[in-house]
Amino acid sequence: MSQIPHLNGFSIKNNEWHAENVPLSAIAEQYGTPAYVYSKKALTDAFNAYEKACIKPNGQRRAQVHYAMKANSNLAILNVFAKLGAGFDIVSAGELARVLAAGGSAKKVVFSGVGKSKSEMIAALKAGVKCFNLESIPELSRLNEVAASLGMKAPISLRVNPDVDPKTHPYISTGLKGNKFGIAYDEVIKTYQAAAQMSHCEIVGIDCHIGSQITEISPYLDALDRVLDLIKALADQGIQIHHLDIGGGLGISYTSETPPAITEFANTLLDHIEAKGFGHLEVLFEPGRSLVGNAGLLLTTIEYLKPGETKNFCIVDAAMNDLMRPAMYDAYHAIVPVKLSNQSKANSVSYDIVGPICESGDWLGKDRELAVQPGDYLAILSAGAYGFTMSSNYNTRGRAAEVMVDGDQVHIIRERETIESLFANEKLLPN
Repeated sequence: MSQIPHLNGFSIKNNEWHAENVPLSAIAEQYGTPAYVYSKKALTDAFNAYEKACIKPNGQRRAQVHYAMKANSNLAILNVFAKLGAGFDIVSAGELARVLAAGGSAKKVVFSGVGKSKSEMIAALKAGVKCFNLESIPELSRLNEVAASLGMKAPISLRVNPDVDPKTHPYISTGLKGNKFGIAYDEVIKTYQAAAQMSHCEIVGIDCHIGSQITEISPYLDALDRVLDLIKALADQGIQIHHLDIGGGLGISYTSETPPAITEFANTLLDHIEAKGFGHLEVLFEPGRSLVGNAGLLLTTIEYLKPGETKNFCIVDAAMNDLMRPAMYDAYHAIVPVKLSNQSKANSVSYDIVGPICESGDWLGKDRELAVQPGDYLAILSAGAYGFTMSSNYNTRGRAAEVMVDGDQVHIIRERETIESLFANEKLLPN
């Protein structure tokens, strides 16, 4: 059990894994597998851990949480956060539409991303988003033109690339010189000066996001100090910044990682901002993984056990199209049998957990000690972030069902895709 992360909302009762008060085997039998299972309690508790730091004992708010919904964009999850008072960090017009459909407010939406199209800018301006986080002068010029065509002013923030090493996987590092994100630190003042001359852009903030799955506070403090120096320099130029968006990226425990607790992390950054004399700024957090990562898991059924000369394979009905992280990032997810009553170390075998996709890269876990039989259910833990949102229909496989557990109630929040739905929009050529 040493490789199983601390989980909230999932636990072992009577030798079986449960989501809150519901046995996972009951969920698998009712809804089938593969299926993503989320805990409403875990989502709520994680959000409230941020809120504990964001609101002072006297009730004064010193920061606002904007959920980075690329981590998991199911409408029910967005609705849970919207009801708790969250804003949202989006990267597409599709995500904006999801926020609005889930009951979120456009006024609490920050639009990030390096490649916003004209149509996306128009949709966001008409909806009335809080701010555009911009990442280049060409993007700034395009937004100014689009806003002018609508007779509107676009609220803007520039995303700073502080050239700080977040000490994470290179694919999810975003704050180094070699990354595609943000405006180079030495170009920021000049870019703000250009923005100040644009008639249909209004400077409201500054933004910084250095990466994802970060398990130390020090990179955040390094980046924060660099951004605070910019805010002072901009003020000297007569350019006032009203909000500071410090991004997200706080990591979770997948196995043995020890990231700081959410409230400790948020308090450390907010206290640092105040100690530096910038307590007057509105502060935005953009957490994603730390809100949803350990609030979800992927249920799967064992189809076959295939012994081999050098490897034993446990073939399951979930695959890389359902959970891309292991194949894409070489990521580790703890994998546990749903029922533990038959588990015996004496009978355990080392397996690679693989799916039915026609790729050697289709694996979910390697060298796992399991005592299992075909037909058993497995739970792939810590799959609430970048699980379903990165899934695909590769090999013409329907995407998994999604359910949310609230106490002893199970709610289907996304039906499993049917095979027919996968090609419903395709057309044959005429004879």
